[in-house]
Order: sequence, then C-alpha cells, then structure tokens
Amino acid sequence: MKSVTVIGASLAGLYAARALRAQGYDGRLTLVGAEPHLPYDRPPLSKEFLTAPATADSAAEAPLALTDAEEIAGLDAEWLLGTRATRLDLRHRAVHLDTGRVLTTDGIVLATGAAPRRLPGPAPAGSYTLRTLDDAGALRAELARGPARVVVIGGGFIGAEVAASCASLGHQVTVVEAAPLPLVPQLGETMAELCARLHGDHGVALLTGTGVRGLRADGDGRVTAVELADGRLLTADLVVTGIGVRPATDWLAGSGLPLADGVRCDAGCVTPIPAIVAAGDVAQVAGARAEHWTSATEQAATAVHNLLAGRTVRTHRALPYFWSDQYGVRIQFAGHRAPGDVPRIVEGSPDDRSFLARYERDGRTTAVLALNRPRPFLRLRRELTRPSPAPTG
Repeated sequence: MKSVTVIGASLAGLYAARALRAQGYDGRLTLVGAEPHLPYDRPPLSKEFLTAPATADSAAEAPLALTDAEEIAGLDAEWLLGTRATRLDLRHRAVHLDTGRVLTTDGIVLATGAAPRRLPGPAPAGSYTLRTLDDAGALRAELARGPARVVVIGGGFIGAEVAASCASLGHQVTVVEAAPLPLVPQLGETMAELCARLHGDHGVALLTGTGVRGLRADGDGRVTAVELADGRLLTADLVVTGIGVRPATDWLAGSGLPLADGVRCDAGCVTPIPAIVAAGDVAQVAGARAEHWTSATEQAATAVHNLLAGRTVRTHRALPYFWSDQYGVRIQFAGHRAPGDVPRIVEGSPDDRSFLARYERDGRTTAVLALNRPRPFLRLRRELTRPSPAPTG
C-alpha cells in the first residue's frame, strides 16, 4: 500500500495517522479535515473552554490541542484542513474534494465523525449548537456579555454540561428534555433520576416530557423565546440545542458503501471493501455505533491494523465507557447495561452526590456507575474487562 487518505482530521483521524506510522506504514499519508484547525480535544468545549475567559483568538487554545509541531513533522503527512470531501468514487478509489481536487489513493480511513442534529427551520441569532471549536468560541463570547436567560434544549450529556457551565457563570438556565427523564437509555430510570437532581441542586430548572415546536425571534432576527410542544413559551436571550448527533455520511450517499446509522463495518472496523475502514463516531462497528472519546481512539488502531493487513485480523472488543462532568461532579459509566439490570449502590450515598453503583443481572455485574468516585470506579471497570471464569461441573 503506497498511499493512504484519512478523511476526518479530528480525534479518530489523528489516532489513525499515529497508528499508521507506529505500525510501520511509510507511504504517502494525507489527512482531510473540514475544520481549519489541527486536531483538538472536544470534551472540554462544553466545560472548561466555555467557562474560561474569552480571548482575542479563541480558535488558538493551546490546552485543547491534541498534537504539536514536533509530532506533525514526525507524521510526515499532507494536511488538507478547511477542506471537505464531497464524493467517493469506489471504482477508482478516488476522493473528490470541495476544492476541486481529486485524491486517488490505495487505502481510505473514514473518520468524519458526526454532525449535530438541528431544530427544523431557520436558526435565529443567539441560537447555537455545540460541536466545533468555532461553535464554542462564538457561544463563549455571547455568555461573556453579561447575565442572560439561557434555554438548553436536550438534557443529554452535552446539554447537561452546557447547562452546568452557564449556571456557573451566573446565567439563568432552563433545560428542556422531551423524555420523561434525561439519560434513561444510558443509565436506567433509577440512576438517571439521581443524576437529574444535579440540575435542581444548582438552581437550574429542568422541564421534562415536552418537545420544542420552534424558536421565536424579534424583528432583527434575534431569538426571544422557545415555543414548547405543549404551547408554553420560555423567554430566552440565548438558546443552545443539544439533541444528539448523526454520523457525517451525507457525502458517501450513492458511493456503494453500506450506510445505516453510520458506515457499516465488521467487528474489525472494515467495510465490505477491505481497503476502506472506518473509526469513531461515523463507524457502525458490528451493528453498534459509539459516540465516545475512548471508542474513537481504540477503533482507529484496530481499523488501521486491518487496513494494512488487507483483511480483518483484529477485532474491536472494548468495553463501552464514557464520562461527563456536570456541576463539579464527574459521572463515569462502563459496561453493557440491559433494561432489566438492577443497580445497587455499593459505596457512598446519593445524598452526597458521591457514590459507586453496580448493575447486576443473574448474580453478576454487567456495568458500573460512579459519581465522584474515580478510584473505586477504575477498579470495578478493570474487573469488568477480565474474562468470565469458565463454568465448572
């Protein structure tokens, strides 16, 4: 393989490039990134970055950088930043770019990530989604102008983190969640209810069980209110929408690659064409898609290993893991929770917003959840990764 093109220059793309060089690939390497920035860390965008003082150049935040000049030189790659892939020609193994350039390549790593879901209709001034560094920089500048009534649409992890950040800055915050309770799919009803209490603990209003019909704006096109599905109006100076993401596969439509909820791959992150692999938020690996930092980094190494081998010789079997920082509380979860699994608190107390819980099924632990218990959580997470003992008898 003489040339490899990585489409997507964020976390998964960077880790794929690192893995290629680490695994001995010395051919031509090209990274194509839609954003103008070198790879940066996204999780802080809704937390530390949002609450930090605004700078003249918010797009040059060194603490967010995932790489440096020395590594960039060592990777010996061509970086095409601020450039979008628009079409994939499988027959000629060619990637068409929005600049008009066409890249013909032997191998392709798809790492385009995901795009935020948006509300129908136009987005008035003062309404934001939070996915990119530029998104976060613009929102941070708005928040720095003074006290505001902020409505966050969506009570998932991003929405909760943004709400916590806005509240810490002294803004009046309301979170709107369509489900009866946020985070039930991830944590189950009992544990989700305990996490939802964090909002009220910090003066943030949580409205559940209602969707959003649309946003109202004044004559200047500035948002003034959020209209709920039940007819209520919430006055708003700023609105942040965090209603999930969708895999960034639009440019692959009609390419011939199988697309569903992402690029469909086998357990080794390999598509039906062995010279094309996928990793990160865009990849549906063995029927499942994970939108978490750890998955992106681990899948990239597996995908590249198989790309260089020309077939699937390694599979991705990592334990699902994610974390979220809200209101000074670190929430960590690992494992495979099923709807019938029963959570049991084994350490700490929900009243203190610091506890460790096991999810159990048929006498065995299937998942673990911790609030502000990082050390014992790590121990139980490691236990979950150990193979189950073989049955006796």
